[in-house]
Amino acid sequence: MSLVKLNIKGISYSQTQNGAYALILNEVDGDRKLPIVIGAFEAQSIAIALEKEIRPPRPLTHDLFKNFADRFDIVVKQVIIHKLVDGVFYSSLICERDKIEEIIDARTSDAIALALRFQAPIFTYKNILDKAGIYLKVNPEKEDENLGDDILLDALVTEELETESPNNTFASKTIEELHNMLEEAVANEDYEKAAHIRDEISKR
Repeated sequence: MSLVKLNIKGISYSQTQNGAYALILNEVDGDRKLPIVIGAFEAQSIAIALEKEIRPPRPLTHDLFKNFADRFDIVVKQVIIHKLVDGVFYSSLICERDKIEEIIDARTSDAIALALRFQAPIFTYKNILDKAGIYLKVNPEKEDENLGDDILLDALVTEELETESPNNTFASKTIEELHNMLEEAVANEDYEKAAHIRDEISKR
C-alpha cells in the first residue's frame, strides 16, 4: 500500500462532541483533508508546538517525552496513521536508536504532537485517505458532487476561523501592556489567550 504525506492545516472546535477538537490534516500532493477528533489537552499540546513564539514555563507531557528521548538518543523518524476502525484512527511512531528501528503504537493525537516536536513527517495509507478524506476547496463546476462534504467542512472552517480571530478587547491596549499580558498569559498557561494577544501584537 502506498503512503500519502500529510501536513497540519489547523485545529477547530468540534461541533459534534463537547470538549473535543477537530485536527485537520491536509494531503500534501492533493486537496483532500483528514479530520480527526482529539481531546482538549492534545489540541493544546499540538497548538503550542505549532506556535513557535509561545513556550510554556514548564514542559508539557509531549515536551517531557521529547526531552527524555533526546537524552537517550532516540529519534522519531516518522508517524504513520495506519488503521481506521469504527471512526478511530490508529498510529505508529517509527523510532530509531543506534541505527536500530523500532515501531511504537500510539494514539494519533499523541503521535502528531510528537511528530511536530521531532519535525518528523506524517503519513497515512492511500486506502485510509480514500475512505476518510474529504475535500475542503469547492470547484464551482462540481458543487453538486461535493455538497455533502461541503456542509461538514463549512462547520469546521467557520469554527476554525472564529477561534483564530484576535480578541477585540486587546485593541485598546498599548504594545507594552500587550507584551506584559502575553508574559502573564504564558506564565498562567492560558495559551489560547496568549495566541490572541500575540495576534494583536503582530497586527501592530
